[in-house]
Amino acid sequence: MNKYIFYPGCSMEGSARAYYDSLKVIEGPLGLELEEVNDWNCCGATEYLSINLIPAYSLIARNLALAAQQNTETKTVMAPCSACYLNLEKADYYMAERPALGEKVNEALAAGGLHYTPGSLEIRHLVDVIINDIGLETVKAKVVRPLTGLRIAPYLGCMVPRPDYQKRWSDHEHPSELDDLMKALGAEVIDFPLKTACCGGHMTQIGPETAYELIRRLVSGAEEFKADIMVTVCPMCQMNLDAYQSETNRYFGTNFHMPIVFFTQLMAVAFGINPKEAGFGLELTSAKDALAHIGLEAPTPAAAPHKKAEGLPMPKALPKKYGGE
Repeated sequence: MNKYIFYPGCSMEGSARAYYDSLKVIEGPLGLELEEVNDWNCCGATEYLSINLIPAYSLIARNLALAAQQNTETKTVMAPCSACYLNLEKADYYMAERPALGEKVNEALAAGGLHYTPGSLEIRHLVDVIINDIGLETVKAKVVRPLTGLRIAPYLGCMVPRPDYQKRWSDHEHPSELDDLMKALGAEVIDFPLKTACCGGHMTQIGPETAYELIRRLVSGAEEFKADIMVTVCPMCQMNLDAYQSETNRYFGTNFHMPIVFFTQLMAVAFGINPKEAGFGLELTSAKDALAHIGLEAPTPAAAPHKKAEGLPMPKALPKKYGGE
């Protein structure tokens, strides 16, 4: 078994439930053992670091301190969310590179009886773990339903391969890891030139016109290369391209129907797992046609795929000038 300390992040039980569900069902086949960080908190996502530096890094470093003191056989923290992965990696890196920052962060942590020594943990993304620890040959050996005939646009987004402090990725602009993983499942992978372009992040709330253009560019690019489906590794990317695809269509007068799913979902169905167990049906833009290419029937879509009963709902409808109702 490959054991890791697991930092799930806030989205995995909400907007990225399909990611969480599909990860859980492939753990066994891949020989993954994930031990969740005890009492973890939000990583601050994308904004907090630009608002107040010390509290932001303290918020992130609290998770590292908790993981470091956890009594496990490993000191590797694995995060499936790109924003979480990047924030954890940045906190570890900058606390070491800037001792004054590290000292102030540890002063804040001390108020809660915690301390973090930078470099005491290894921070890794799920894709990196699957490619470099488990290996493509192991993945291939688990495939019982090859994704033959399915054309995939692999989309990593902008946060995973950059800045890459530990030099884990093959290329910062055109990394091959996700391509290789999808090929191992038997899929036809297009050479997607926008695989590390930005999805807009929270620009859907700040500047919708900018966000819609970034979304249009990505989805249009995938359609231009005749992809059946886009796969991503990032909850924010998946939500933006899926949940705001209809708004983008209204804004530009386009008619995109590109399903956006997590790479773990396709791994699951390739391993012979039922599409519903793999989180299919939770997407807003149906993956029905894409699944049909590999002889699978899509489950009935959930009534509210991006809403968690006790969590934050999706944003309210946008004003008419932005293409809202």
